[in-house]
Amino acid sequence: MTVGKTPRGASRVRWAMAWLPWVCVLALQACSTASAPQGASAEIITPSDETDARRRARIRLELAVGYFESGKVAFALDEVKQALANDPGFADAYNLRGLIYMQLSDLPMAEESFRKALSVRPGDANVLHNHAWLLCLQQKYDEADKRFVEALANPTYTARTKSLMAQGLCQARAGDLVQAEKTFLRAYELDTANPVVGYNLADIFFRKGELTRAQFYIRRINNSELANAETLWLGVKVERALNEAVAMRQLSEQLRKRFPQSKETAALDRGAFNE
Repeated sequence: MTVGKTPRGASRVRWAMAWLPWVCVLALQACSTASAPQGASAEIITPSDETDARRRARIRLELAVGYFESGKVAFALDEVKQALANDPGFADAYNLRGLIYMQLSDLPMAEESFRKALSVRPGDANVLHNHAWLLCLQQKYDEADKRFVEALANPTYTARTKSLMAQGLCQARAGDLVQAEKTFLRAYELDTANPVVGYNLADIFFRKGELTRAQFYIRRINNSELANAETLWLGVKVERALNEAVAMRQLSEQLRKRFPQSKETAALDRGAFNE
């Protein structure tokens, strides 16, 4: 079975959507430091180089990061506004503001925030990454892919695995599973323990009929603490297709025991292996 473009691609990454904090956490890595963020072309700024306005803005932004990470989005947004009131040219603040508005599902304001951050600091890989994911959520897949390529082209960018993972998810959402496979394989070369990458590779290879390859990737996840109902269900289907009765039974027992109310268990009980 061949895999090409399909409008059903988005459903194949549903489990991976639960891992979106991995996708968007990039922007927060730099917000609590006075140095330039990952991938930025700006020179390093030490605390002694800061203006009073930037120092006040940075303190506000550190508070905003703390609120955002603890789920207090309204408080985080207020602190970001205070940061920008002190320093209207603070790219990190616009970047975090974009993430906050994404969390609030205000995509136009998120778009404006990321574009503002890039106007202040062009080429920042973290901002490019976050803007790419926003474009993906808006189903602007070609634009999103270009942004991911821009971020990954930055030779100083250190979060390449996360951007490749997000790019692969976006390509899968667009239904381009051929390109998604290539992207996920690149990500896997950099991080073999990434469960989102492993799951999606297993799913793609299963749909292509490359069962041994699918088994390799899904077994790694199901033999770890990261297994969940969807990974176990995919594992059941892979082992069944390979006539591995013992492995299939073991995974089925795990699925029923650990996730008795899940739709995957319901599908298993119905014998709905081809849905």
